[in-house]
Amino acid sequence: MFNLILFGPPGSGKGTQSERLIAKYGLKHLSTGDLLRNEIAGQTPLGMAVKNLMAEGKLVPDEIVIEMIDIALENNPHVNGFLFDGFPRTTAQAEALDKLLAQKGTEIAVVLALQVSQEELIKRLLNRGRTSDRSDDVNEDIIAARITEYEKKTAAVADHYKKFGKVKYVKGEGDIDEIFGLLCKEIDAKKVA
Repeated sequence: MFNLILFGPPGSGKGTQSERLIAKYGLKHLSTGDLLRNEIAGQTPLGMAVKNLMAEGKLVPDEIVIEMIDIALENNPHVNGFLFDGFPRTTAQAEALDKLLAQKGTEIAVVLALQVSQEELIKRLLNRGRTSDRSDDVNEDIIAARITEYEKKTAAVADHYKKFGKVKYVKGEGDIDEIFGLLCKEIDAKKVA
């Protein structure tokens, strides 16, 4: 099983590249946001607990998120691997994910981090804001704050996986096909190793 984490700040092209990687490598996309919404929509006991926490303005505890990921892993035994998106966001989450995957006899093979300049990210997000209903993509100050928040949170996760030599930085600016090729090159190198 080949598992990877795709990192990138808002506007880095994660969504576009995730779809392409999933199609090429037969991976299952695991977005914690999607998992939360599915549990709530399915009105599962876990979903109801999450809904109540969110209604109270509280963060969903890591144990619940890990439990949802565990369920997703169990429900997809025949996939080639998983692409984690939006998780882990903290070192504690990374350690919990590593422990869960080890119990399943697998691990994170590679962490791909898309690198895009802040100037380019702001330009992309403002452009996206003009064509979408996303209110968080129309104000340059809000965009800059989101990028800073991303960098603060994910730097620690990258440091965690750097200890194991699993982080690969990939240029996220330029032609979409070129960026996809760079990502595939890193994945293929890990799959052969």
